[in-house]
Amino acid sequence: MSDADLKYAQPPRKRSRLRLSLGRLYYTGRRYLDWVFSSRQYARTIQPDARLPYTVASHQTPILRQLRNVDMQLQYNKRANLQLACRCINGLVLQPGETFSFWKLVGKPNGRKGYLQGMVLCNGEFYPGIGGGLCQLSNLIYWMTLHTPLTVTERWRHNYDVFPDNNRTQPFGSGATVSYNYIDLQIRNDTGSAYQLRARLNDQFLRGEWLSSQPLVNSYEVYEREHIIKAEWWGGYTRHNVLFRRVLDLNGQEVGDEFICANQAIMMYAPLLP
Repeated sequence: MSDADLKYAQPPRKRSRLRLSLGRLYYTGRRYLDWVFSSRQYARTIQPDARLPYTVASHQTPILRQLRNVDMQLQYNKRANLQLACRCINGLVLQPGETFSFWKLVGKPNGRKGYLQGMVLCNGEFYPGIGGGLCQLSNLIYWMTLHTPLTVTERWRHNYDVFPDNNRTQPFGSGATVSYNYIDLQIRNDTGSAYQLRARLNDQFLRGEWLSSQPLVNSYEVYEREHIIKAEWWGGYTRHNVLFRRVLDLNGQEVGDEFICANQAIMMYAPLLP
């Protein structure tokens, strides 16, 4: 990432409620039209009781976190929201040529479906919102997908870096945010094998797996380059990095080095906070 890429970081923008509402209506409508008229073949087959034979990627993240100035009830509600969303995608079979769409499968989270007030992050601030917390599931799916040959065709990065690196096990910028329905996570199967997505909760963790009908011939290691924290002219700090992944053969030898994405976010905490 060059200095030219870094110098255009802008200060946080405050938009009126009217503008936010009109923008949401516009982009939501565009997404509905895309779902109807797009030539993409979206995956729909759910087989929760059948497992493909080969586990190609798995990951888990803790469900409950004690966050400063955040009501723990929102965390408990998040667990219920994640449970509902997992039921919509657990066992999804992604055939060659098909595309996984997070929101096309999960649908609009609302109270009629049993979704509760969870924690929603918007413009660097937390507030209660129906269905809050589902980004934990999209983050998990995205991270697992980076360790497979599946193709991420749509991913939105977080514009704010909210939490310090304490206990962080993944590189900065390795998540994928979602907001119904226009900020989506979409993944296409460009391989010749079927893949299956599994997601479930236990008492402590959200767990996920990508399974395949065939064993992988490569493995993947995600890493970051060019990590920098930069003081901006408007008084805040921004954080930048570039993610790559090493492609390894069955003997552990590197056979490729692939660009994933570049990330830039406004920091919501002191850069040297322990």
